[in-house]
Amino acid sequence: MEITKATIGSDPWKNASIRNIRLSQTVLNRSDKACELGQQLDPLPSLRDTSIQQSNARIHAYVRATRAVLVKLRESLLDTNEEIKSLLRGKEDLEKTLEHIRKDVILNTRSTMQRQTRPPREKDLDGADDLLGAERKHLLKLKRILEAQLRSVQKQLQVLDGARKRLTASLQERSRVLDLICHAVSAVRGAGIKDQAEKPVTPPVEPLGPYTPECARVISTAAEARQRSTNLRKEVAEAIEQTVKLQKAAHQSVNDGLTQKVAETVTMKQHLLVGAGETQMAIHRSQRWYDATEMALGYTLGPVAYSDLTTRERLDRPAVQVYQRHPGNQLPEAREIVKGGEGLQVSLNATARNVGLLRLTKKRVDDDARDKHRAALIDASVTRMRRRLGNHRWVINGVGC
Repeated sequence: MEITKATIGSDPWKNASIRNIRLSQTVLNRSDKACELGQQLDPLPSLRDTSIQQSNARIHAYVRATRAVLVKLRESLLDTNEEIKSLLRGKEDLEKTLEHIRKDVILNTRSTMQRQTRPPREKDLDGADDLLGAERKHLLKLKRILEAQLRSVQKQLQVLDGARKRLTASLQERSRVLDLICHAVSAVRGAGIKDQAEKPVTPPVEPLGPYTPECARVISTAAEARQRSTNLRKEVAEAIEQTVKLQKAAHQSVNDGLTQKVAETVTMKQHLLVGAGETQMAIHRSQRWYDATEMALGYTLGPVAYSDLTTRERLDRPAVQVYQRHPGNQLPEAREIVKGGEGLQVSLNATARNVGLLRLTKKRVDDDARDKHRAALIDASVTRMRRRLGNHRWVINGVGC
C-alpha cells in the first residue's frame, strides 16, 4: 500500500500514522510466522488424551514388567517351599533313623546288662562280649554322624526360612502396584496365546525399575540356598542308607554271635552231662569195688571173737601143733594173713579216696553243667529280645519293651 503525500495535513501527523501502519505490518508478519511455527511445534488439541495414553502405556509397561518379576519371585518362593518340604521329609527320615540308632544303643546296653546276670564262671569275656562292645562303638559313631547331619539340616532349614521370608517381603513389596492387573502366570508366560511371537523376559536390573537389585539378590540367595539344600538332602539320604546297612549288619552279627555262643554252650553242657554220667558210673564201680574189698578184708581178718573161730581156722590147730614138733617147721600163715589184711586196707583206703574224688569231680561237673544251662538260657533270652525289638516298633522307656 503506497502512502500518498499529504497536502493539507502536517508531516508529523502523517509520519505518526505511517509508523503505526508499519508497526501493524511488522506485528502481522510476526504473528503469521508464529502461527506457522505453532502449526509445526505447538501441541495438538489432543495433547491431553495423548499424554494420558502415553502415561497409561508407561504404567502398563512398568506393571507388566513388575508382573514378570512378581511371577519370578513367586516361582522362586514356590520352589523354596517345595525344597523346605523335601528337606523336612529328609529331616523326619533322619530323626527316625537316629531314633532307631538310639534304640539299638539301649538294646545293646540291655543285652550287656542281661548277660551280666550269668553265673560267675560264665562271666569271662568271650566273642559275644567283643561283638557287643564293637556294636556299641559302631552305633555311637553312627549316632554322632547323624546328629551332625541333623544339625546341618536344621541350620539349612533356618537359611531356607530366611530366604522364604525375604522372598515374601519382596513379593508383597512388588505386588503393591499390581492391584489393577491380572496376576495369572498364563498372562506372563503366554499360555494359550497362539499368535504371541515370544514370551516376555525378565527386565534388566535397575535400582528404580521393576527388577531391583534387592529382588535379584533375594532370588539369587534363594537359588543358592535351594542348591545347598538339594546337595544336603542327597548327603542325608546317602548317610541314612549307609547307616541302615551298617546298623543291620552289626545287629545281625551280634545275633549270629549270640546264637553261636548258645550252640557252643549247649554242646559243652551236653559233653558235661555225658562226663557227669560217666563219672557217676565210675562212682558206682568204685563203690562196688570198695564194698567187695571191704568184704574181702573181713573174710581175711576173720571173726572178731576168738571163740567164733572154727578149728580149721585156728593157728594152734592139732595139725599145726604136730607139724611144729620138729624144729624149723614154721608156717607163714599168720604173716600172710596180716600182710594180706594190710594190702586190702591200703586198697580200701585208695578206693575210698577215689570215690571221694569222683564225687567231688561229679559235683563240679554238675555245677558247671548247671551254669552252662543257665548261661545258655540267658543268652537265648538275649537273642530273642534282640530279635523281638529289632524292628524298633517300641517306645523308649515304654512298658513291655
